[in-house]
Amino acid sequence: MKLYGLKACDTCRKALKSLPDAEFLDVRKDGVPDSVLSQGFAEFGNALLNTRSTTWRGLDEGQRAKAPLELLKEHPTLMKRPLIEDNGKLLLGWTAETRAQLGVS
Repeated sequence: MKLYGLKACDTCRKALKSLPDAEFLDVRKDGVPDSVLSQGFAEFGNALLNTRSTTWRGLDEGQRAKAPLELLKEHPTLMKRPLIEDNGKLLLGWTAETRAQLGVS
């Protein structure tokens, strides 16, 4: 299991605490493989893009108009977190539904 997120993100830390065996990948340092981003966008669409982040607020209108996948490749911190890869299946966010699918509380 891989958890894509940010070390400074409280939600990612909560997820990692509940999933101690998960491999943590910091999107700022390690990036996100293109195949994972493409699969994530195919499954979650624009929900993969965190438009409430400080990174998003720092972009001008021209940058915001770019295709979501292009934006995520340029600015991986725009990705909603955490993105969890579990046996080829992707889960987005640390919601009650995500925790239920992973069997954690």
